[in-house]
Amino acid sequence: MSANTDLRVYTGNNVLLPGSQVPRPATVLVSAKTGKIIDVREGRHVRADYADYTDIANDDDRWIDVGDKYLLPGLVDAHVHLNEPGRTDWEGFWTGTRAAASGGITTVVDMPLNSIPPTTTVENVAAKRGAARNQCWTDVAFWGGVIPGNQDHLGPLVDAGVKGFKCFMIESGVEEFPCVSESDLRPAMSVLKDKETALLFHAEVDDREDHPTPIANPGDPTVYSTFLKSRPESFEVDAIWQIINLQKEFPTLRCHIVHLSAARALPIIRSAKAAGHKLTVETCFHYLCLASDSIPDRHPEFKCCPPIRDAGNREVLWAALLDGTIDCVVSDHSPCVAELKKLDQGDIMGAWGGISTLGFGLSLLWMEGRKRNVPIGTILRWVSENTASHAGLGDRKGKIAVGYDADLVIWDPEAQHTVTKETIQFKNKVTPYEGLVLLGRVEQTILRGRPTYDGISDTFFNLEPSGALL
Repeated sequence: MSANTDLRVYTGNNVLLPGSQVPRPATVLVSAKTGKIIDVREGRHVRADYADYTDIANDDDRWIDVGDKYLLPGLVDAHVHLNEPGRTDWEGFWTGTRAAASGGITTVVDMPLNSIPPTTTVENVAAKRGAARNQCWTDVAFWGGVIPGNQDHLGPLVDAGVKGFKCFMIESGVEEFPCVSESDLRPAMSVLKDKETALLFHAEVDDREDHPTPIANPGDPTVYSTFLKSRPESFEVDAIWQIINLQKEFPTLRCHIVHLSAARALPIIRSAKAAGHKLTVETCFHYLCLASDSIPDRHPEFKCCPPIRDAGNREVLWAALLDGTIDCVVSDHSPCVAELKKLDQGDIMGAWGGISTLGFGLSLLWMEGRKRNVPIGTILRWVSENTASHAGLGDRKGKIAVGYDADLVIWDPEAQHTVTKETIQFKNKVTPYEGLVLLGRVEQTILRGRPTYDGISDTFFNLEPSGALL
């Protein structure tokens, strides 16, 4: 063998390879030039095995032995609101992607709303890309948006590289991204039905709109149960029925339910999948790790839409993940400035609905999964392999395999750490997880073969971000 200055070696006793539920000894060879995995070999290797590569065997920056720590594929978070440009005081590419990298996320897919302009035209996605350039500590891809009347923009947006399209079936909360009706969806779906893309639905419809019932006493706005009653499970069930019926008209178009919270919708989702509908479903960390039964009053940081439901509902969501009815798990990181959360008033009903999670998801899911004997391989399938596939990145992200991007995470499954404002990387440090002791810690995040984040010192290796716009 001759010296190879392009090679970097990662080896250890616990490497998570595709199809495995538990890690096993393996060695991963990475091209520093291309950032790709060029070989995966069984067994943990030692420096003597690469004695002919003297430049590698004697270089601690290029020979990385993780020992008994886990070597995992980088996470792909396919539902993130980064809000730049336009609402960068809520979140931005710099802070949001740093928070993602701190949690082992190597790719985020940015949602089309809450930025101004929204990603509903080619011109607008160019503005978004311009704002993101040279700011990203992870790779970033983009969803487009479907709003009333923009169907002529959808084909060009596919050509411009958006990974799919998000729409709302209920008011989104921002005026520049209005919700759609079936009459809006049909022309959009007609454009998209023959393209390699997906249509993502915020699946809630207000079933009281046709027959409104005045509520004489809606309840105390500082009590979580008041908010929970305002967004019943029927909102999600009715919306998903509409989506499945529309799919009968456009069977070639994959439809995707974002942030499912209502367990009552699972039987109709199972039936639709069994009937061959191209339907995929995600849920979120907060629906799997929190329960309305234990949410304290006057704490709007727990508010999101759809709402967090009770502990029984949570267990049914876990079962649906394990049986494959739900395909993947995402953060739906949806931050805002602290004032909009109305923390001082404790006004849950009046607060912005969104939970900030970037950086904590893997630890949260690992901690809850251990209670249910869920292996790390299953968890990574939900948050890496399946999310990459959902976002059209399954040929390069989500696996430790030859030809894939060398997006890796060195993970200590037994380390504990506490969520504090000092450890939060995202911009507005409001989260329901503050003070929680988490199990499992990212020791290092590697993006395309390049170390990015050091979890032991909570610092970033590089002075400049190296994330790419996908």
